[in-house]
Amino acid sequence: MKNKKTLVLGATTKPDRYAYKAINALVQKGHTVLAIGQNTGEVAGVKIYTKAIPVKNIDTVTLYLNPSRQRDYYNYIIEAQPKRVVFNPGTENPELYQLLELNNIKAEVACTLVLLATNQY
Repeated sequence: MKNKKTLVLGATTKPDRYAYKAINALVQKGHTVLAIGQNTGEVAGVKIYTKAIPVKNIDTVTLYLNPSRQRDYYNYIIEAQPKRVVFNPGTENPELYQLLELNNIKAEVACTLVLLATNQY
């Protein structure tokens, strides 16, 4: 399996949250993970930043932010030029789908945890 450098937007140190579980699963599967959340912290050795950080060669952005919170990251995501953006349950956002399409970035409505568990990541 290929290492897919992944940016988790909406990262958290709360173990009951899906973003937390996704970071752990991504690290376990050998992917390089960058994380941005509301609060600093660390999950599975991954530092959580509270502001946009410079990123290069991102394969996937996986979202754990509701659509209204995503707006602050539209330009950041597009400038990162990931191959795809995964919209986890509750993050669906037709406005962002259109922006991604205009910039040749695939929008995928899926669950990162399910993709990883079924080897479809």
